[in-house]
Amino acid sequence: MQYRSVQRMSRTVFRSTLTTLLLLPLYALATGPLSEQRLSEQRKGEIGQIVQQDCGSCHGLTLKGGLGPNLDPARLAQYPNGFLKATILHGRPGTPMPPWGPLLSADEIHYIATQLRSGVWYVP
Repeated sequence: MQYRSVQRMSRTVFRSTLTTLLLLPLYALATGPLSEQRLSEQRKGEIGQIVQQDCGSCHGLTLKGGLGPNLDPARLAQYPNGFLKATILHGRPGTPMPPWGPLLSADEIHYIATQLRSGVWYVP
């Protein structure tokens, strides 16, 4: 019984990873070069609040993990920036991570990915 559960979970993880990898090049082509300068300082502050409240509800208010994984910049450094953008844009199928694409612009998603990698919002 447990074997089938593990097998189903493995297939879900494989499909999620494969979907993300296949969508990365398309996302990169669709968004083109992005600039954080397109966002006002007010919007950047609002996005910081979104990350703290909405992302923090799963990743922990200090982004050290919870229901979602730890968003430590050292850990995020192992992933390409496009992977983080695709994860934010499309979510992670089969997990509680929702797609934020319908709510955020490409510039906002780029800003979030860049800030997460820099550690600005991470509380050690």
